[in-house]
Amino acid sequence: MEKSRGSVVEERGKKLNLFNIISLGVGGGIGSGIFVMMGFGIAYTGRSIVLAVSVGCIYMLLAYLYHPVMASMFVTPGGDYDMKAMLMGPHMTGVSALMTFIMGLGISSYSIAFASYFVSVFTGLASYQRAISVILVLGFFALSVKGTKVMATITSIITVVLLLSIGIFIVVGLPQVKPGFFASTPEAPFFLNGWSGFIGAIAIMSFACQGSTHPPISVMTRTKNPRKTVPAGLLIITIIIGIVYGLMSIVAAGVLPLEQVMGQNLSLVAGAIFTPVTFVVFILGAACCAIASSLSAGMTMLRYPLLSVVEDGWLPKCLGKTTKDGYPYVLMGIFLAITLLPIFTPVTVDTLVSLTLVPLMLTNVYMNIKLIALPKKYPKQWENAIFRMPMPLFYVLCVLGAVCALAVAYYLFVDMDLISRILCAVMVAAMILITEIRIRQGAVNIKDLDAKRERIATAAIAATEAEDA
Repeated sequence: MEKSRGSVVEERGKKLNLFNIISLGVGGGIGSGIFVMMGFGIAYTGRSIVLAVSVGCIYMLLAYLYHPVMASMFVTPGGDYDMKAMLMGPHMTGVSALMTFIMGLGISSYSIAFASYFVSVFTGLASYQRAISVILVLGFFALSVKGTKVMATITSIITVVLLLSIGIFIVVGLPQVKPGFFASTPEAPFFLNGWSGFIGAIAIMSFACQGSTHPPISVMTRTKNPRKTVPAGLLIITIIIGIVYGLMSIVAAGVLPLEQVMGQNLSLVAGAIFTPVTFVVFILGAACCAIASSLSAGMTMLRYPLLSVVEDGWLPKCLGKTTKDGYPYVLMGIFLAITLLPIFTPVTVDTLVSLTLVPLMLTNVYMNIKLIALPKKYPKQWENAIFRMPMPLFYVLCVLGAVCALAVAYYLFVDMDLISRILCAVMVAAMILITEIRIRQGAVNIKDLDAKRERIATAAIAATEAEDA
């Protein structure tokens, strides 16, 4: 592990500039979430969805405050994993590690949403929607066996098609938006369900707004002046995605009557603004490509974190068995089962998203609070950080970031039905219990975890100093 970490730091070649970082973040951030969740967001707040998604991007940047702040202080070879390792104590490290498996629920939501878009084009296959979801998951699972390079190539091609298709949707759709979109009357209020509906829309759309920070911080060691370029890039990416989502939401909520599009995917609006041929191109090129891209990226990103769960002792070593090429077939098999199971249940896409995001946002609450102590622990790095600010302001932002993450978790949780709430609580409790059991059993060595955290911090500081040299 340490060897591979060092190889990342020492990688040679042309460095990424600000434009490259923005391209990476926009391509990675604009994905399946907007196609999966837009109709649900409209159901919450009506036409004010345009503000919900635009504000939501800034809101989610605050919920992930530890990303831009730590990126301005350290060059972290391991991206988000290293950041969490530097801030988390033993118990939260275990909970966060086990949380990796919950991402299977998010990927399951991708497959279900993909099938719903797919059958909107090939209507004769509507009765096979569940089978399409299963085939998609199995297909990308099989591709993941081939390795990261194959998946990355597929994802890159899909992203180009996606961005072009979204551009067509905006250009063709905006002229067809009904007059008076921003008007508000007692019969047709702009904020359909008031303040609570607006906040609820931000929470449910957080799934679409949260992905822009992860890709840039994962390539810090390959970026020119990373502690300036990456944080600046994150701010610009947030603004760009907010504008793109805002324009898409105007088309989504402004072409057809609201009661028709509430809770529906974008195929309904696309059918109204496009010719039959262009409609097919959009659904396959934008919606299906966006969802497939997210599914591909998820399968690619989770392979090594799953192995780390076993290597650190949070699960039995026998689960870490790999092929001769290093593929963790037991762990990926478990992850596949978690992904496939919801497809055969009546659970809805928005519920799957909530079950994924609630635990994740609770982790972000912890991370943003722990961030408060970082400047005192690493004063030199804080002094040189691009986001350095008066400490009272920093404390306020950390608390605000924690509140933003907590609010998302709360609104998603209370909006679930009773059974889903119980399931969510059971999942979180199970992760806490397993963590405690593994620590008490001695399967996880606290001293080893502390030593690993120090190694990660040392590597991050070394990479930072190398960039300064």
